[in-house]
Amino acid sequence: MDLVDIIAEKRFLGQEFLTWLWYKSDERGGAIALPGQGDVVVVFERHLLLEYGEGESFEKVVCQGLRAELREARAGLCLGKKLEQARIMLQVGEYEFHVTVKGSVFEYRSVRLPKTMTQAEEDDDPAAREGMVLDRIGLYQSLVHTLDALFRMFLQVRLGDEWPEERQRLAAWIAAGASVT
Repeated sequence: MDLVDIIAEKRFLGQEFLTWLWYKSDERGGAIALPGQGDVVVVFERHLLLEYGEGESFEKVVCQGLRAELREARAGLCLGKKLEQARIMLQVGEYEFHVTVKGSVFEYRSVRLPKTMTQAEEDDDPAAREGMVLDRIGLYQSLVHTLDALFRMFLQVRLGDEWPEERQRLAAWIAAGASVT
């Protein structure tokens, strides 16, 4: 089996992760307790992409709108569509990150890191420019570390004995959100 086949076979895992992460973020008003790191805030923003089917019957559905209006996406989940891509805001400590996560390949797109220095400070001093670059690298590492920790948390649940109960709670959450008018 080559790499492309493995990715195609395992794509459901990233899609399940995004759905579970959305559920977990909604469970405590956006806050998710990460072991050893404390609470991080996860907010699903105005853009979700769902997929359904294969081959000629393949469909993509984009759901956009205010957070409260994402019930269409949850209705799509009820119909068997899979959450493939989501725009997420992560607040880690004092920093706020915005990123689009593609579930099937766990790819980060449209990453917006917090601003830490102004352009004027950067232009005047080569050391300040170097500091800004290193700061941005550190912020990107923080984002990746946080998303990895959330995925690790999901895998512990997904591969553990508690998954059947968690899956029932997840299904109830999807159904409840889809039926709200």
